[in-house]
Amino acid sequence: MAKKRPEIQKEGGDITFVSVSPTAEKLRKFLELNPNVPEERIFVDNSKTFEAYKAVGFGKLTDADASTKPKIKPPGFSVKEWWKYITNVVALSPIDPNEKLTGPPEGVLRLGGTFVLKGNDIVYAWADALPGAHPDPEDVVQAAKNAWSEA
Repeated sequence: MAKKRPEIQKEGGDITFVSVSPTAEKLRKFLELNPNVPEERIFVDNSKTFEAYKAVGFGKLTDADASTKPKIKPPGFSVKEWWKYITNVVALSPIDPNEKLTGPPEGVLRLGGTFVLKGNDIVYAWADALPGAHPDPEDVVQAAKNAWSEA
């Protein structure tokens, strides 16, 4: 979505990236690896109980309905981008170093989503059913254009 930011800004909107990150170091590393994501447009839920994620209705990987198979699109990474991902995914995983593990880390189980807002109104909402099952960026941009074109 970060690549779609100029198109969204042209329409009068912007992108905010919401994530979980238990440490400032992991967030700094994420920003270093993703220069298209502007630091001033990030909100991090660093609560131990993921309150922001819960408040907007995002679930966990363990909530996934096995009877449905959402469309998962692998990222269109180049070889260099795949290498960058593989060599950093563990270091960037939302695992609290102080969390006593009795199973999968809670942060790793969290699923995200996508919203388009017009003022305080949600005009488009998508909750990921599984990691990688995200909306088509063109659908999100079109929802934003439709919302902002309404007078």
